[in-house]
Amino acid sequence: MSFFKKFFTKKKEEDLDESLEKTKEGIFGKISKAVAGKSKVDESFLDELENILIQSDVGLDTTIKIIDRLEAKVAEDKYLNTSELNKILKKVISDLLSENNTYSVEDFEFDTTHKPHVILVVGVNGTGKTTTVGKMAYQFSKKDYGVVLGAADTFRAAAVDQLKIWADRAECDFYDKGMNSDPAAVAYETTQHGINTGADLILIDTAGRLHTKTYLMKELTKIKNSISKKMPGAPHEVMLVLDATTGQNAIEQAKRFTEATEVTCLALTKLDGSAKGGVAIGISDQFKIPIKYIGVGEGIDHLQVFNKEAYVDSLFGKDLTE
Repeated sequence: MSFFKKFFTKKKEEDLDESLEKTKEGIFGKISKAVAGKSKVDESFLDELENILIQSDVGLDTTIKIIDRLEAKVAEDKYLNTSELNKILKKVISDLLSENNTYSVEDFEFDTTHKPHVILVVGVNGTGKTTTVGKMAYQFSKKDYGVVLGAADTFRAAAVDQLKIWADRAECDFYDKGMNSDPAAVAYETTQHGINTGADLILIDTAGRLHTKTYLMKELTKIKNSISKKMPGAPHEVMLVLDATTGQNAIEQAKRFTEATEVTCLALTKLDGSAKGGVAIGISDQFKIPIKYIGVGEGIDHLQVFNKEAYVDSLFGKDLTE
């Protein structure tokens, strides 16, 4: 591994560790205390573990699954030392994430067998949706991809201007039709613009409204149809952006959006401001949708490709496997 690759890998690990500090201290630190001194997995330990996981917004269904798998793994020998119990619990959670996260952990990338690649970004206002689009644009522009940002969030005050600022910071192309224009028309014309200019990647930021399921479905269907009308097969990805600080509300939002459209991947933001980082485990398990990106800070470079191994290592500590 080159010096620069080692440096940036270490920097990413440090950013992730720092962003998950509140989760580790507030919730997952309790797991270490619960495990400490235990020589067997008994009912009192399982009850304590269940409470800890639920408090961390892992969710009841996923918590039960983790406990069931833990019990199955220690069924033959319930007498364990702390290190062994740590390793088993860590592996159970890592395996759970592995079942639903198939994206590359190495770098920002997308399918280049077609051009342009179109990603439709959805989510409610306040989740960091537009910021995530801007940070994605920055990462891909750094790799010399031709990126176009489409401002289809046309109803929120200053949303178009906010995305334009991100486009300037990322040094990428930008397309809009101004406030109060039809989002589907913006999506259509952005796709046309990307084709005409030979863009590699189009990121379309949509309106972050969450009304009734019927309204949401009609809105998203109209936008998707307008894109596919201009480019058959597009959008190639539908990314749902969720705010980690909202805990179970993020799970409810995921439920609403997955009922309304085919979400293909997730971005989980604001991990640095949350003690509810465990929500990543519950969302991944309950919806069977891979987490593609995580937000670990406010800086333009504080968006990471989700690395399930690094995430679990950071939560539980690398020394737990030793």
